[in-house]
Amino acid sequence: MSLNLPDKPQHEADALASSFTASYAGVVAFIAVAAEGSFARAADRLGVGRSAVSRSVQKLEAQLDARLFQRTTRNTSLTREGELFFRNCHPGVQRIVQALEEMRELREGPPKGQLRISATVGFGRRVIAPLLADFRAHYPEIAIDLVLDDRLADFTSDRVDVAFRDGQLEDSQVIAKRLVPMQLLVCAAPSYVQAHGLPQNVGELDAHACIHYRTVAGRIADWEFKVEGQKRRLVPPSRSSFNDLDLVLESVLRGEGLAQLPGYMVSDYLREGRLVACLAQYAPDDRGHYLCYLSRQQLPTRVRVFIDYMTEAVRGLELMHVNGLAA
Repeated sequence: MSLNLPDKPQHEADALASSFTASYAGVVAFIAVAAEGSFARAADRLGVGRSAVSRSVQKLEAQLDARLFQRTTRNTSLTREGELFFRNCHPGVQRIVQALEEMRELREGPPKGQLRISATVGFGRRVIAPLLADFRAHYPEIAIDLVLDDRLADFTSDRVDVAFRDGQLEDSQVIAKRLVPMQLLVCAAPSYVQAHGLPQNVGELDAHACIHYRTVAGRIADWEFKVEGQKRRLVPPSRSSFNDLDLVLESVLRGEGLAQLPGYMVSDYLREGRLVACLAQYAPDDRGHYLCYLSRQQLPTRVRVFIDYMTEAVRGLELMHVNGLAA
């Protein structure tokens, strides 16, 4: 894995590379001795033996070709070179301490910072986006960047903290928390049902006008069913296709045909009677809506609270209440 670091001039990059040959243990030991005024007290501060501190400082002095301390049996003091080195090191030490404190605050302090979220267009727009206002009210110091894309987000290259994914997950490198089952329902408008009826089994789909969704890869999405305990995928004859699920839904609402759509998109229309579902007995039951992230360990506070909030909020929605058809 490569790190994306700011571009540096070549001479700075060479200086940085050569500095890695220096004894950073020696620098730490030097700072501790300078601050404590004693090798013994520095050793106690660092939790190591006095001889280890002495060896680290001696190695650093050899690498710098300079004596940093005047040592007597009773006293330890900085040489002129030591004073100069300490003054130059001190701002860097302060920056390191500040960086460590900021990282600790990210893990343990009040939730704050940037949070980049990826979701599919439909689920993100209809389920996740409406929940963000209340989340921001609870955590005003967290800045939200929601990216909607039906393509699979890459956590590293896309710099994603949390992703919502639908269906069946095959990426074993991510932690996937199933929020709710994902229903796939074949639906039609009452006007279509009145004119053409509904299929009673999967084989009768060929006699109906079907509306398809074209994926971001450019292919027509299969219709998925479970027939006699076995998965079955098919692409029934199509009257029209769209590369946007909302356009598919609009076509179905106009009575132009049947479509297989996610339950979260059609649940309200089914409750209101604007759509009718069929073939529910053949609906697949192995899909879900997942909240995904890369690791359970060392999660920043902003990510932990978002995971907890969204898990409870999404599960509290009536996404599965579809006129008794919930899986």
